Amino acid sequence: MAKVLGDNGFQVVVLEAGGETDHDEAISRFRTARVKTPLAPYRRTAAAPSSDYLGNTGPFPYSSPYLRTNGGTGAAWTGLTPRMHPEDFRSADLGHGRNWPIDYATLEPHYRAAEWEIGVAADADEQRGHLPMPDDYRFPMHALPRTYLDHLIASVVDGKEVDGHELLVTGTPQARNGVPVRGYQLDGHLCAGFASCVPICPENAKYTPLRTQQRWPKNVELRTRSVVDRVHADEFGRITKVSYQRYYDDTTGAHTRHEVEADVVVLAAHAIENAKILLMSGLANSSDQVGRNLMDHPVLLTWGLLAEPIGPFRGPGSTSGIEAFRTGPQRCTRAPFRIEIGNWGWGWSAGSPDRDVAELVAQGYSGTALRKALKDRVSRQFTLQIEVEQEADPTNRVTLGTDRDPLGNPCPTIHYGLSDYVKDGLLAAKRVSDQLFGLLGAEDHTHYERDERFFEHDGVPLRFWGAGHIGGTHVMGASAHDSVVDQWQRCWDHPNLYAVGCGSMPSLGTANPSLTMAALALRTAGHVVSESCSVRGSRGQPGR
Repeated sequence: MAKVLGDNGFQVVVLEAGGETDHDEAISRFRTARVKTPLAPYRRTAAAPSSDYLGNTGPFPYSSPYLRTNGGTGAAWTGLTPRMHPEDFRSADLGHGRNWPIDYATLEPHYRAAEWEIGVAADADEQRGHLPMPDDYRFPMHALPRTYLDHLIASVVDGKEVDGHELLVTGTPQARNGVPVRGYQLDGHLCAGFASCVPICPENAKYTPLRTQQRWPKNVELRTRSVVDRVHADEFGRITKVSYQRYYDDTTGAHTRHEVEADVVVLAAHAIENAKILLMSGLANSSDQVGRNLMDHPVLLTWGLLAEPIGPFRGPGSTSGIEAFRTGPQRCTRAPFRIEIGNWGWGWSAGSPDRDVAELVAQGYSGTALRKALKDRVSRQFTLQIEVEQEADPTNRVTLGTDRDPLGNPCPTIHYGLSDYVKDGLLAAKRVSDQLFGLLGAEDHTHYERDERFFEHDGVPLRFWGAGHIGGTHVMGASAHDSVVDQWQRCWDHPNLYAVGCGSMPSLGTANPSLTMAALALRTAGHVVSESCSVRGSRGQPGR
């Protein structure tokens, strides 16, 4: 948004809650961290805590973290950029959730623009096998090569049928540098296969928002350590100014108060923080939908050992997947899902290789025997990471809690559960996984701890993980009566206030949502520019 508006002459001030992000410093912090979590490389501040300050009221904990730093969670994301499927835009027509006020065809040209802005590596012919896109379209970079694991699974399952679906291993579009096509200028180094893409790429081959930020024109000003606590509207509903708290110390809540006036205000703090700002401001909620319809992709993990070494922990976390279960008549009765083939052994599912070492040492292994046992186990590990759609449910929501952060602002509280529709999808995914393990001749080591994310469904033990795909909370719609923003992500109640990001999405489908979020942002930015043209003559300038 900032880049497009700046390129079109707007005077833009970006208020960033987090502190500065230094890539080299983050790399050093990650290398020396004893526990290498997704947020480990990034500087944290007391005044602008990340998702660890959320309250939870159940029935399940909301398990997806997010990061408040310059660049946001886009610094630590997986870098996977599949598009949503056309079916995903009409979830209500299929019996669950909400419809979008726009369709896939409307967003498709903005998908292409986002893919070129981000720099996506993929094979268009391969993607056209399950998604519509123009015949002459090409991605800015050639697809990354498949891993040995991808090839092995494809050689076994391609053409087989499971649960009424024909299987085909398909490459996943990646926001990381491959070989560019003619006419595309590569930004950064080629992907060198480091297995630390989540949370940080030492080669800077994975796209992060800082890359776009480096291309901002001079009329875009960034103010870090600036926590917005209120947006102000006049008696006609028009936004006049934004209040924010600026802090200077990472360890305390000491701050000064400031205001900035604006002709247009864009909230781009992602789903939970956008909802928090609107609720604190008492704005945009005539529909009583602000904070509601919180979504994620509940993830089912299954893990096992193959008969031969497959070389895990090389390259991105996933380079291919199985798309067959994203669509079809079954989604009318159970949630659809997408299967990612996990390249990093049991890293996410069971803490490999650290836990492997600990378990083998506890069994008495040491020296050469330990190395041999570790090599045998880790070299054959693989995980299926199955992302299940969650429908928009108004009871899943963000509210303002009674606890306060160090700046004195209310901490967000999450109420989060899983419907039977989602649980049926998780159960179907587990049964599909069992059949895939059978086809592969894999030794199944899946075991779910009976913790707060564990449950049984139809007598089957299941557990979900959070995908980090936070959506809903200010959903778009066709009417001000049941949605927060219109098709342009403009708040129905306020003509110059936009709430952009995954929070606007009425459904998530089964695709990682970052590409769709970027496509929506580009579409909205173009709308703001075109709207300003109608008043430019009277004001003599585009806006601020």
